[in-house]
Amino acid sequence: MASVHEFKLNLHSGPGALHEWVKLQNGATPETKLLFSIVDLHALTVPQEAAQLRKWRKEAFATLLAVGLDPKRSTIFYQSDVPTHAELMWILSTVASMGYLSRMTQWKSKLQLPEDATLEDSEARAQLRLGLFSYPVLQAADILVHRATHVPVGEDQRQHLEFSRYTANSFNHLYGDIFPIPEALISPAKRVMSLKEPTSKMSKSHADERSRIILTDSPEQIHKKVKVALTDSEPTITYDPARRPGVSNLIELLSHVEGGTCEEIAKEYQSASLRALKEHVADRIANHLSGIRERYTEIMDDRTGLLDSVAQQGAETAQANARRTMTKVRKAMGL
Repeated sequence: MASVHEFKLNLHSGPGALHEWVKLQNGATPETKLLFSIVDLHALTVPQEAAQLRKWRKEAFATLLAVGLDPKRSTIFYQSDVPTHAELMWILSTVASMGYLSRMTQWKSKLQLPEDATLEDSEARAQLRLGLFSYPVLQAADILVHRATHVPVGEDQRQHLEFSRYTANSFNHLYGDIFPIPEALISPAKRVMSLKEPTSKMSKSHADERSRIILTDSPEQIHKKVKVALTDSEPTITYDPARRPGVSNLIELLSHVEGGTCEEIAKEYQSASLRALKEHVADRIANHLSGIRERYTEIMDDRTGLLDSVAQQGAETAQANARRTMTKVRKAMGL
Protein backbone atom coordinates (compact mmCIF):
# COMPACT_ATOMS: atom_id res chain seq x y z
CA MET A 1 0.00 0.00 0.00
CA ALA A 2 1.25 3.48 -0.83
CA SER A 3 2.00 5.84 2.00
CA VAL A 4 -0.85 8.29 2.61
CA HIS A 5 -0.09 11.62 4.25
CA GLU A 6 -3.00 13.61 5.72
CA PHE A 7 -2.56 17.33 6.41
CA LYS A 8 -5.18 19.48 8.14
CA LEU A 9 -5.15 23.28 7.99
CA ASN A 10 -6.92 25.13 10.76
CA LEU A 11 -8.25 28.47 9.54
CA HIS A 12 -5.66 30.14 11.77
CA SER A 13 -2.67 27.86 11.18
CA GLY A 14 0.75 29.48 11.13
CA PRO A 15 3.50 29.79 8.51
CA GLY A 16 5.80 27.23 10.12
CA ALA A 17 3.43 24.34 9.39
CA LEU A 18 2.81 25.50 5.81
CA HIS A 19 6.53 25.69 5.08
CA GLU A 20 6.99 22.12 6.30
CA TRP A 21 4.03 20.91 4.21
CA VAL A 22 5.59 22.27 1.03
CA LYS A 23 8.91 20.60 1.91
CA LEU A 24 7.13 17.29 2.47
CA GLN A 25 5.24 17.61 -0.82
CA ASN A 26 8.33 18.39 -2.82
CA GLY A 27 10.32 15.57 -1.21
CA ALA A 28 7.64 12.87 -1.37
CA THR A 29 7.89 9.88 -3.69
CA PRO A 30 5.46 9.71 -6.65
CA GLU A 31 3.66 6.79 -4.96
CA THR A 32 2.81 8.82 -1.86
CA LYS A 33 -0.73 10.20 -1.65
CA LEU A 34 -0.85 13.71 -0.19
CA LEU A 35 -4.14 15.12 1.12
CA PHE A 36 -4.49 18.69 2.38
CA SER A 37 -7.79 19.83 3.88
CA ILE A 38 -9.15 23.13 5.14
CA VAL A 39 -10.92 21.94 8.27
CA ASP A 40 -13.84 24.33 8.19
CA LEU A 41 -16.17 22.02 10.14
CA HIS A 42 -13.77 22.27 13.05
CA ALA A 43 -14.16 26.04 12.96
CA LEU A 44 -17.81 25.59 13.96
CA THR A 45 -16.90 24.51 17.48
CA VAL A 46 -17.18 28.20 18.33
CA PRO A 47 -19.86 30.53 16.86
CA GLN A 48 -18.89 31.97 13.48
CA GLU A 49 -20.32 34.83 11.44
CA ALA A 50 -21.17 33.34 8.04
CA ALA A 51 -19.58 36.01 5.85
CA GLN A 52 -16.39 36.00 7.93
CA LEU A 53 -16.12 32.20 7.83
CA ARG A 54 -16.65 32.22 4.07
CA LYS A 55 -13.85 34.79 3.72
CA TRP A 56 -11.47 32.84 5.98
CA ARG A 57 -12.11 29.62 4.04
CA LYS A 58 -11.20 31.28 0.75
CA GLU A 59 -8.12 32.95 2.24
CA ALA A 60 -6.92 29.69 3.76
CA PHE A 61 -7.31 27.86 0.44
CA ALA A 62 -5.50 30.61 -1.46
CA THR A 63 -2.71 30.46 1.12
CA LEU A 64 -2.09 26.78 0.43
CA LEU A 65 -1.62 27.48 -3.27
CA ALA A 66 0.43 30.63 -2.67
CA VAL A 67 2.99 28.88 -0.45
CA GLY A 68 3.64 26.28 -3.14
CA LEU A 69 1.22 23.37 -2.84
CA ASP A 70 0.59 21.94 -6.28
CA PRO A 71 -2.90 20.57 -7.16
CA LYS A 72 -1.23 18.34 -9.77
CA ARG A 73 0.75 16.65 -7.00
CA SER A 74 -1.53 16.99 -3.96
CA THR A 75 -5.25 16.68 -3.21
CA ILE A 76 -6.46 19.97 -1.71
CA PHE A 77 -10.04 20.32 -0.49
CA TYR A 78 -12.49 21.77 2.02
CA GLN A 79 -13.38 19.31 4.75
CA SER A 80 -17.08 20.21 4.51
CA ASP A 81 -17.11 19.29 0.79
CA VAL A 82 -16.39 15.65 1.67
CA PRO A 83 -19.40 14.46 3.72
CA THR A 84 -17.81 11.10 4.55
CA HIS A 85 -15.70 12.93 7.16
CA ALA A 86 -18.84 13.67 9.17
CA GLU A 87 -20.32 10.23 8.47
CA LEU A 88 -17.26 8.45 9.83
CA MET A 89 -17.19 10.79 12.81
CA TRP A 90 -20.61 9.50 13.88
CA ILE A 91 -19.52 5.90 13.48
CA LEU A 92 -16.30 6.50 15.44
CA SER A 93 -18.39 8.20 18.14
CA THR A 94 -19.90 4.80 18.89
CA VAL A 95 -16.49 3.46 19.94
CA ALA A 96 -14.79 6.65 21.22
CA SER A 97 -14.14 6.83 24.94
CA MET A 98 -15.89 9.57 26.95
CA GLY A 99 -13.26 9.20 29.64
CA TYR A 100 -10.46 9.74 27.14
CA LEU A 101 -12.23 12.76 25.64
CA SER A 102 -12.73 14.31 29.06
CA ARG A 103 -8.96 14.27 29.62
CA MET A 104 -8.18 16.05 26.36
CA THR A 105 -6.89 19.60 26.67
CA GLN A 106 -8.57 21.16 23.60
CA TRP A 107 -11.98 21.85 25.10
CA LYS A 108 -10.45 23.10 28.32
CA SER A 109 -8.13 25.57 26.62
CA LYS A 110 -10.91 26.83 24.31
CA LEU A 111 -13.08 27.53 27.34
CA GLN A 112 -10.11 28.95 29.27
CA LEU A 113 -10.50 26.32 31.97
CA PRO A 114 -7.63 24.86 34.01
CA GLU A 115 -6.05 21.67 32.65
CA ASP A 116 -7.34 19.70 35.63
CA ALA A 117 -10.97 20.68 34.93
CA THR A 118 -13.38 17.75 34.67
CA LEU A 119 -16.93 17.15 33.54
CA GLU A 120 -17.89 17.22 37.22
CA ASP A 121 -17.17 20.96 37.33
CA SER A 122 -20.35 23.02 37.08
CA GLU A 123 -18.55 25.76 35.12
CA ALA A 124 -17.32 23.23 32.56
CA ARG A 125 -20.78 21.70 32.13
CA ALA A 126 -22.37 25.13 31.72
CA GLN A 127 -20.02 26.21 28.92
CA LEU A 128 -19.21 22.97 27.11
CA ARG A 129 -20.96 22.05 23.86
CA LEU A 130 -20.94 18.60 22.34
CA GLY A 131 -19.15 19.72 19.16
CA LEU A 132 -16.21 21.13 21.10
CA PHE A 133 -16.05 18.10 23.38
CA SER A 134 -16.11 15.65 20.45
CA TYR A 135 -13.70 17.72 18.32
CA PRO A 136 -11.01 14.98 18.54
CA VAL A 137 -13.44 12.41 17.09
CA LEU A 138 -13.82 14.50 13.95
CA GLN A 139 -10.05 14.87 13.83
CA ALA A 140 -9.77 11.08 13.99
CA ALA A 141 -12.32 10.76 11.18
CA ASP A 142 -10.35 13.26 9.06
CA ILE A 143 -7.34 10.99 9.31
CA LEU A 144 -8.89 7.53 9.25
CA VAL A 145 -11.39 8.10 6.43
CA HIS A 146 -8.40 8.40 4.09
CA ARG A 147 -6.53 5.51 5.73
CA ALA A 148 -3.65 7.90 6.38
CA THR A 149 -0.42 6.26 7.46
CA HIS A 150 1.40 9.45 8.44
CA VAL A 151 0.15 12.75 9.87
CA PRO A 152 2.44 15.79 10.21
CA VAL A 153 1.70 17.39 13.59
CA GLY A 154 3.28 19.87 15.92
CA GLU A 155 4.21 18.75 19.41
CA ASP A 156 1.05 20.43 20.74
CA GLN A 157 -1.11 18.18 18.53
CA ARG A 158 0.49 14.87 19.48
CA GLN A 159 -2.30 14.21 22.02
CA HIS A 160 -4.93 14.36 19.28
CA LEU A 161 -3.07 11.92 17.08
CA GLU A 162 -2.74 9.55 20.03
CA PHE A 163 -6.53 9.71 20.40
CA SER A 164 -6.88 8.89 16.68
CA ARG A 165 -4.58 5.89 17.10
CA TYR A 166 -6.54 4.75 20.16
CA THR A 167 -9.87 5.09 18.33
CA ALA A 168 -8.57 3.21 15.27
CA ASN A 169 -7.38 0.38 17.51
CA SER A 170 -10.75 0.28 19.30
CA PHE A 171 -12.65 0.07 16.01
CA ASN A 172 -10.31 -2.56 14.56
CA HIS A 173 -10.66 -4.67 17.71
CA LEU A 174 -14.44 -4.71 17.32
CA TYR A 175 -14.86 -4.92 13.55
CA GLY A 176 -11.66 -6.20 12.01
CA ASP A 177 -8.51 -4.70 10.56
CA ILE A 178 -9.98 -1.74 8.68
CA PHE A 179 -7.80 1.23 9.59
CA PRO A 180 -4.01 1.48 9.48
CA ILE A 181 -2.67 2.98 12.70
CA PRO A 182 -1.39 6.45 11.73
CA GLU A 183 2.07 7.56 12.74
CA ALA A 184 3.10 11.08 13.71
CA LEU A 185 5.52 13.10 11.66
CA ILE A 186 6.57 15.66 14.26
CA SER A 187 7.23 18.95 12.53
CA PRO A 188 10.69 20.40 13.20
CA ALA A 189 9.26 23.91 12.80
CA LYS A 190 9.23 25.94 15.97
CA ARG A 191 6.05 27.68 17.02
CA VAL A 192 5.88 31.32 15.98
CA MET A 193 5.05 33.41 19.03
CA SER A 194 2.86 36.50 19.38
CA LEU A 195 4.50 39.90 18.91
CA LYS A 196 2.46 41.35 21.77
CA GLU A 197 2.39 38.29 24.07
CA PRO A 198 5.65 36.47 23.27
CA THR A 199 4.88 33.63 25.68
CA SER A 200 1.80 32.71 23.61
CA LYS A 201 1.53 31.30 20.10
CA MET A 202 0.92 33.79 17.28
CA SER A 203 -2.72 33.47 16.26
CA LYS A 204 -5.02 35.08 13.72
CA SER A 205 -7.82 34.92 16.30
CA HIS A 206 -6.01 37.18 18.79
CA ALA A 207 -7.94 40.41 19.48
CA ASP A 208 -4.91 42.64 18.76
CA GLU A 209 -4.04 42.51 15.05
CA ARG A 210 -0.58 43.89 15.87
CA SER A 211 0.21 40.57 17.57
CA ARG A 212 0.58 38.73 14.27
CA ILE A 213 2.08 38.94 10.80
CA ILE A 214 -0.03 37.57 7.97
CA LEU A 215 0.73 36.88 4.33
CA THR A 216 -1.28 39.83 3.10
CA ASP A 217 0.62 42.38 5.21
CA SER A 218 2.50 45.00 3.23
CA PRO A 219 6.13 45.77 4.09
CA GLU A 220 4.87 48.93 5.81
CA GLN A 221 2.42 46.95 7.96
CA ILE A 222 5.12 44.45 8.87
CA HIS A 223 7.46 47.24 9.95
CA LYS A 224 4.75 48.85 12.09
CA LYS A 225 3.92 45.57 13.84
CA VAL A 226 7.52 44.61 14.52
CA LYS A 227 8.29 48.15 15.71
CA VAL A 228 5.73 47.85 18.53
CA ALA A 229 6.58 44.22 19.37
CA LEU A 230 6.90 43.71 23.12
CA THR A 231 10.54 43.55 24.26
CA ASP A 232 12.27 44.96 27.37
CA SER A 233 14.60 47.74 28.46
CA GLU A 234 17.91 45.88 28.63
CA PRO A 235 20.57 47.49 26.37
CA THR A 236 22.11 44.36 24.82
CA ILE A 237 20.72 41.57 22.63
CA THR A 238 20.70 38.11 24.20
CA TYR A 239 18.78 34.92 23.54
CA ASP A 240 17.04 33.90 26.75
CA PRO A 241 13.43 32.73 26.12
CA ALA A 242 12.62 32.31 29.80
CA ARG A 243 13.88 35.69 31.00
CA ARG A 244 13.60 37.78 27.80
CA PRO A 245 10.75 36.23 25.75
CA GLY A 246 10.12 39.32 23.61
CA VAL A 247 13.70 39.79 22.40
CA SER A 248 14.10 36.03 22.03
CA ASN A 249 10.96 35.93 19.87
CA LEU A 250 12.48 38.46 17.45
CA ILE A 251 15.62 36.35 17.26
CA GLU A 252 13.55 33.22 16.59
CA LEU A 253 11.66 35.00 13.80
CA LEU A 254 14.98 35.93 12.23
CA SER A 255 16.13 32.32 12.57
CA HIS A 256 12.99 31.18 10.73
CA VAL A 257 13.70 33.32 7.67
CA GLU A 258 17.51 33.42 7.62
CA GLY A 259 18.46 30.04 9.01
CA GLY A 260 21.18 29.70 11.58
CA THR A 261 20.74 29.14 15.28
CA CYS A 262 19.25 31.65 17.67
CA GLU A 263 22.49 31.67 19.64
CA GLU A 264 24.48 32.60 16.54
CA ILE A 265 22.07 35.43 15.69
CA ALA A 266 22.13 36.77 19.26
CA LYS A 267 25.92 36.83 19.20
CA GLU A 268 25.93 38.68 15.86
CA TYR A 269 23.56 41.36 17.18
CA GLN A 270 24.68 41.46 20.81
CA SER A 271 25.95 45.05 20.58
CA ALA A 272 23.14 46.31 18.32
CA SER A 273 20.19 48.34 19.57
CA LEU A 274 16.71 46.85 19.84
CA ARG A 275 15.59 49.37 17.23
CA ALA A 276 18.21 48.10 14.78
CA LEU A 277 17.25 44.49 15.48
CA LYS A 278 13.59 45.23 14.89
CA GLU A 279 14.35 47.03 11.62
CA HIS A 280 16.37 44.08 10.35
CA VAL A 281 13.73 41.54 11.43
CA ALA A 282 10.99 43.50 9.66
CA ASP A 283 13.09 43.86 6.48
CA ARG A 284 13.88 40.15 6.35
CA ILE A 285 10.29 39.05 7.00
CA ALA A 286 8.92 41.43 4.36
CA ASN A 287 11.45 40.17 1.82
CA HIS A 288 10.80 36.53 2.75
CA LEU A 289 7.03 36.90 2.25
CA SER A 290 7.09 39.08 -0.86
CA GLY A 291 6.83 36.27 -3.42
CA ILE A 292 4.15 34.42 -1.45
CA ARG A 293 2.18 37.64 -0.94
CA GLU A 294 2.26 38.44 -4.66
CA ARG A 295 1.08 34.95 -5.57
CA TYR A 296 -1.63 35.11 -2.90
CA THR A 297 -2.89 38.42 -4.28
CA GLU A 298 -2.98 37.00 -7.81
CA ILE A 299 -5.01 34.01 -6.64
CA MET A 300 -7.46 36.09 -4.61
CA ASP A 301 -7.95 38.49 -7.55
CA ASP A 302 -8.37 35.67 -10.07
CA ARG A 303 -11.65 35.77 -12.00
CA THR A 304 -11.27 32.50 -13.91
CA GLY A 305 -12.64 30.31 -11.12
CA LEU A 306 -9.24 28.86 -10.20
CA LEU A 307 -9.96 28.36 -6.50
CA ASP A 308 -13.39 26.83 -7.10
CA SER A 309 -11.95 24.52 -9.75
CA VAL A 310 -9.10 23.28 -7.55
CA ALA A 311 -11.48 22.85 -4.59
CA GLN A 312 -14.00 20.88 -6.64
CA GLN A 313 -11.32 18.65 -8.14
CA GLY A 314 -9.81 18.06 -4.72
CA ALA A 315 -13.17 17.27 -3.14
CA GLU A 316 -14.04 14.75 -5.86
CA THR A 317 -10.69 12.98 -5.46
CA ALA A 318 -10.90 13.01 -1.67
CA GLN A 319 -14.50 11.79 -1.67
CA ALA A 320 -13.66 8.91 -4.01
CA ASN A 321 -10.77 7.94 -1.75
CA ALA A 322 -12.94 8.19 1.36
CA ARG A 323 -15.76 6.15 -0.17
CA ARG A 324 -13.42 3.19 -0.52
CA THR A 325 -12.85 3.34 3.22
CA MET A 326 -16.54 3.72 4.01
CA THR A 327 -17.41 0.71 1.85
CA LYS A 328 -15.18 -1.41 4.07
CA VAL A 329 -16.50 0.21 7.25
CA ARG A 330 -20.15 -0.29 6.28
CA LYS A 331 -19.60 -3.91 5.30
CA ALA A 332 -17.76 -4.66 8.54
CA MET A 333 -20.56 -3.11 10.61
CA GLY A 334 -23.46 -4.66 8.69
CA LEU A 335 -24.73 -1.39 7.18
